[in-house]
Order: sequence, then C-alpha cells, then structure tokens
Amino acid sequence: MLKFTPILLLFAYLAVMWMFSAWRLRRDLDQNSTPLKHPRLTPMLERLGRAMDLPPITAHIYEVEPINGLAAPDGRIFLTRGFIRKLDACEVTPEELASVIAHELGHVAHGHARRRMIDFAGQNAIRVALATVLGRFLPGLGAWLASIVASAVAARLSRQDEFEADRFASALMIKAGLGTDPQISLFQKLDALTGRGLSGTPAWLMSHPPTKRRIQAITAHRDRWSPGE
Repeated sequence: MLKFTPILLLFAYLAVMWMFSAWRLRRDLDQNSTPLKHPRLTPMLERLGRAMDLPPITAHIYEVEPINGLAAPDGRIFLTRGFIRKLDACEVTPEELASVIAHELGHVAHGHARRRMIDFAGQNAIRVALATVLGRFLPGLGAWLASIVASAVAARLSRQDEFEADRFASALMIKAGLGTDPQISLFQKLDALTGRGLSGTPAWLMSHPPTKRRIQAITAHRDRWSPGE
C-alpha cells in the first residue's frame, strides 16, 4: 500500500487544487459581475437562443477592463466591461460580440471550462514533479525547465479547445442567420484591440492559436457548410 502513497497524494493534491481554483474563480465572478442587459445585445442573445431551440441566452458582464470573453466552469457566460465599452464606442458591433458569446457557449458545450480547471491543477502537479526530478540533475535550471514544459503542454491543450469553440461558434452563427462574417471581422480587429499582436511569446507557449490560423479555419468551415454563402 505504501508504494501507492505518492500517487494517492498526487490525486489528492489535484482534487484540492481544482476545488480551490473553482471556488476562487466563482467568488471573483460573483463579486464582480452583473447581468448583461444591453439594448443592442438583447436581440443577439435571443437569436442565439432560438438557434439552439432555447430561451434567450443568459450572459453577464465581468467588471474588468481587459477585452475578453469567459466561460465559467458552472456554465455561465461573461463579456468583460472592456468589451462593452468597445461596443458603446462603436469599435465592435453587436454581431461581433454575439460571435464571442457563441464561442464561449462552445467552451461550455465541449466541457472546456471544467477541464481547464483540472488542466490547471495538473499543470502545477507536472511542474512540481518535473522540478523535483530535473533539479537533481540540473540544479538551478530544473524548476525553470519544468515550468516551460508544463506551460507548453497546457498551451497546446488550450489551443485545441479554442479551435473547437471557434467551430461551434461558426455553426451557431450560421444557424442563427448571422453568418461567420462577424466572427472573422472581430478576429481581424482583436489583436489591435487587445494589444496581443505586440506579444513576443513563442507560438508553442501561446494559449490561443494565431489569429490568422483561426480565420483560415473559420473560412474553411464556412465554405464547407455554406458553399453558396
């Protein structure tokens, strides 16, 4: 039984990390969000709901300035206040923000939000294990290398999730009669809006795929699903 103790401790550690991360995120969202009730977005929420044979989609505003969308592990959808400010300044359109909501719904539908919490705990466990092993052979460098490896693994999984959510969003936007043009036009603006285009992060450490590749994938799906569009 003792030989299984390290494995059991690892699983216990992962469970505790997942529960703590989920609790902390839920508390932050509860304290810093309000229901999304915007006259220009309400029709979009209704159209997305009808396309899914559901009531209007419920979303929330996360009261932070960075431009982003978020799917919480409990299934709630958020747009940041920064995104709403861009809408009010007419820098993005309601249809473009509908594509963000559709994307986040894709994360919920595929279970990405919950899995990412597990991945986060697993990433920490991998980092600790590798740092311990590598530290014996490469003192001073072991922890650094372990962090890079764990981050690269997590980033690859995250990029796969983003492509899946994009594909879901494309299908939903087409079914809602909004098409994929808002999805593509938002991506064409997004690097400038967020400053992400200035990042020098290596591609293999990026949690999101390059914008150009995402647009190419969306266009390929559109052409395959709607050849007459």
